[in-house]
Amino acid sequence: MITAGFVFLVTLFFVIWQPKGLQIGTIAIAGAIVSLAIGTVSFNDVLTVTDIVWDATLAFIGIIILSMVLDEIGFFEWCAIKMAKLSRGNGHLMFVYALLLGSFVSALFANDGAALILTPILLAKMRILQLNFKTIVVFLLAGGFISDSASLPFVFSNLTNIVTANYFDIGFVTYLQMMFLPFIISVIASIVVLWLILRKDIPKQVDINLLKNPDEVLKNKTLFRFSWVFLALLLAGYFIGDRYDLPVSLFALGGGFIFLMIASYAKSAKAWLTIKTAPWQVVWFSIGLYIVVYGLKNAGLTDYLTAIVNELAQRGDTAAIIGTGFLSAILSAVMNNMPTVMIMDIALQDIPDKTLAYANIIGCNLGPKMTPFGSLATLLWLHVLSKKGVKIGFWQYTKFGLMVTPPVLLIVLLTLV
Repeated sequence: MITAGFVFLVTLFFVIWQPKGLQIGTIAIAGAIVSLAIGTVSFNDVLTVTDIVWDATLAFIGIIILSMVLDEIGFFEWCAIKMAKLSRGNGHLMFVYALLLGSFVSALFANDGAALILTPILLAKMRILQLNFKTIVVFLLAGGFISDSASLPFVFSNLTNIVTANYFDIGFVTYLQMMFLPFIISVIASIVVLWLILRKDIPKQVDINLLKNPDEVLKNKTLFRFSWVFLALLLAGYFIGDRYDLPVSLFALGGGFIFLMIASYAKSAKAWLTIKTAPWQVVWFSIGLYIVVYGLKNAGLTDYLTAIVNELAQRGDTAAIIGTGFLSAILSAVMNNMPTVMIMDIALQDIPDKTLAYANIIGCNLGPKMTPFGSLATLLWLHVLSKKGVKIGFWQYTKFGLMVTPPVLLIVLLTLV
């Protein structure tokens, strides 16, 4: 346990620090190689981890490619400007609409897509609106939080969702039926709590006349209109795939490449450039960190977690659900939610009450917002902001996360009781 824990902590330290420009995927793979070399994991463990995460990883690639193409034609920028215009200059309405837009993007394009694509667009628009730096940070913190808290409704809305759904053989429709209410409550609770905490720094009025007309940012209006039809067809495909027990990645990756080809044919995107610039480091990060953490599983961590969950289960359903959710949340905040969800899934596999699998997802999606390194989406979000000249400190973020996350997490977990 000490050796596996040391390798994990060193890997996580370098992921956060990223010395000399080392990227997170490279660091995670290096950690996985060290784990393999010193024997905390075996080659068979690598195959086991790959079997657990392949569908999630391929689905992520497809969703990101689709998001990148939509971004290229102006889809998200159009949505952002439309959102701002609908507020009619009311700063508080704009705050709510921005979070609703973040929820929409997170649900349909995953939390990482919201962090990578929507964040720079919102930042650019807020600068055009000449908002002061403190107000910009408020909007960004809220948007960063909603990207994870709203990633609940669909299997493909978060990598953690896909991993757990596959591990427990939960179908697309079954998952949606179980998580739709938690998603709605999570969005509402997030908006209310965020507004209560940040309202003093939200301006009463904003000059929306500084923004362009939404249609002016579209590079291909025909393709933009078609994209809404395509998204509807793709969503329908997920339901059809569920009926025939097809993997989520078949539609996510297939849909991403099909839309890329359509956009390339319409000369609105360059296929090779899009594929080349896709965030492949995220893929290596996912696989590498899973392998590193599997060493903790081999060292007996899952046995300890199973014992804790069994103890909670003896105290009743409510205690088990809330306890499991907060256990997952705390582990996610400390050791990142991607490896946490796998470790917790393994710990929960022999627990009769499968509702705890959903509690695990909620904990792994919301809990990591308590620290800057809790989720990949937050790491990406901070990286994007840093490149755009916005620095959010470790303690500034952690203080915010610890205020917002626990009450929202508790409210959402209660929807499962």
